[in-house]
Amino acid sequence: MDKELKKIINTIENNRAKGFEITLSKSSSDISKIIEKPFNNKEITEQEAEKLFLIDNSFDLSSLVIAADLARKEDIGDDVTFVVNRNINFTNICNTYCGFCNFMAAEGDERAYFLTMDEIKEKVHEAKDNGATEVCMQGGMHPDIDGNFYVEIIKSVKEAVPEMHTHCFSPFEVHYGASTLNIPIRDFVSMLKDVGHGTFPGTAAEILSEDVRKIIAPGKITTDQWVDTIKEIHKAGMKTTSTIMYGHVDKPFHWARHFEVIRQIQKETNGITEFVPLRFIPWDTRLFKKGISREGPTDLDQLKMYAVSRLFFRGIINNIQVSWVKQGPEFAQYCLTAGANDFGGTLMEEKITTAAGGKYGQYFPPEEFRRLTLEINRRPVERSTSYEYLKVFEN
Repeated sequence: MDKELKKIINTIENNRAKGFEITLSKSSSDISKIIEKPFNNKEITEQEAEKLFLIDNSFDLSSLVIAADLARKEDIGDDVTFVVNRNINFTNICNTYCGFCNFMAAEGDERAYFLTMDEIKEKVHEAKDNGATEVCMQGGMHPDIDGNFYVEIIKSVKEAVPEMHTHCFSPFEVHYGASTLNIPIRDFVSMLKDVGHGTFPGTAAEILSEDVRKIIAPGKITTDQWVDTIKEIHKAGMKTTSTIMYGHVDKPFHWARHFEVIRQIQKETNGITEFVPLRFIPWDTRLFKKGISREGPTDLDQLKMYAVSRLFFRGIINNIQVSWVKQGPEFAQYCLTAGANDFGGTLMEEKITTAAGGKYGQYFPPEEFRRLTLEINRRPVERSTSYEYLKVFEN
């Protein structure tokens, strides 16, 4: 962690030691009223969330972070969960050209690859040998694949390791798969379910506002299409996660709007298992190189993101996940004291973040999750994708 972040953390911890009530009493009256709402069974509004994102003084920030940690403790307890999984990015050949992505490659590019089903099976076997209970698969939007390809992927995983949980395919991929087969989204989801598919990552959300999406990912599905797709997944009886990818051309009011969209989906379907903030990694992306984006969110932005999400989604989405891949393990560990309760997955193989210039991403062993969790006096728990406890570690 850099010196400025350590200074922010020291201030928060000094105020935490004084107690929440004392810290809150020294906060701005309008901010303290917002922070208290989730503790009185009241929802924070979209406009109030924006105000929290714009906090610029130490007492307000400390009150926000400490309140989020208190809400986490009351709602979830002191367990920190993680999943042993493997990422399998089956191809980087893509025709979408998102400005925030350096993972994609055109056909014929020396970096281009496309795994065969046998190669996928081999990786699934390796995942099992390393103790994984989940494989997470997403890939580029290859122009030659259709919905049947996604079905074959699930069948291949199940042929390799029948008990392996498949956490695969973003709403963008689901929308694309259904459209290539000219069938309704729910029917396509049912096709995947029928061959044993487990859950879907709620990725490709980025920022659910069209003014932002038109800049960073004009080739992707629209906000309305993303929302409709994820609702159809839920209505087919299947679960998803939810995400936000922030810190590029977006602003705090976009974050608050995104939060409200996610909350309304969850109120309607109750199909979301977790919320995962993902910081924008800028360094090797076209958005950053062309001077369109900023250098990702600040550390302060990230702390607020976790804290606000805990309070905003209280009683709606219980699990808030840090991203050691995007943040680094040390800062991710601290965010577990700012409202988050889940450490994410071991991954074993991650290509998208590292392609954008990220420093982390290849593999994080379960022993490290346990060590970092015990360091903050919390109990590490290995979970399934659906948050069932698999192993509890007391020390």
